[in-house]
Formats: sequence, structure tokens, C-alpha cells
Amino acid sequence: MAFRRRIKEAPRVDLTPMVDVVFLLLIFFMISTTFIEAQGLSIKLPKASAAKIEQSKDIQVYLSKEGDIFLQEEQLSIDQLRLRLAGYGDDAGVTTFLLMADREAQHGGVVQLMDLAKKAGFEKLAIATEKVE
Repeated sequence: MAFRRRIKEAPRVDLTPMVDVVFLLLIFFMISTTFIEAQGLSIKLPKASAAKIEQSKDIQVYLSKEGDIFLQEEQLSIDQLRLRLAGYGDDAGVTTFLLMADREAQHGGVVQLMDLAKKAGFEKLAIATEKVE
């Protein structure tokens, strides 16, 4: 009696589960990663050798070289800033108005913001500079 010989099949590795796991990891990292877009406000402060002043409470207003106005980190128009500054009321007298204007900003914009602060009741005005080395 002749027995048939079975042909042995070579062992192989099934890659399907590994591919599934890799795709799941990819999806997990894509979903869990937060893409925070940092605000691209680049202010180059003018240089000065004056001493640093100490202030306890301040409001920071930025003026970019393009003329964009930012209160803290929020971009505002001049009219919106006027309304926001008017909201400080009696606190404006003890709050320092810190103007951080780019060194290439138009002089007219700087003066306009200083005038706006004065009209809103801010008595302390500081212009931010970088220390000369």
C-alpha cells in the first residue's frame, strides 16, 4: 500500500494584525496630538539703557510694525480697544499701561495709543524697551 506523502507547507507570518495595530497607533497619535497655532506676533522692541521700573498691576498693549493692535493676546481694532480701556474705570488710575511697540512701528500709531490710554484714565504709562548690552 502506497501512502501519499503530504507536502509540508512552510510556516509564514501573517502581517495583517501587525498592520492593523500600526494603523490604530497612527490614528491614536493623530487624534491625541493637539495642534496649537502660536500667535505669530513678533515685536522687536527698541533698545534703551534706562533702568527697569517695577509695576504691580499692568495692562499690555502691543503694536506691530504693520499697525496691528493686540490687548494681551487678542487682536483688536482701535475702536474695540477704546471700549476695552473704558471698561477699566477707576482701576485705570492704579494700572500701568505698558505699550510694547515694535521699533519699526509708525510713530503716529504709538502716539494714538498713548493718547487713547490717557483719555481712558491711565495715569501710568510705560514703553517697553530692550536693555542695551
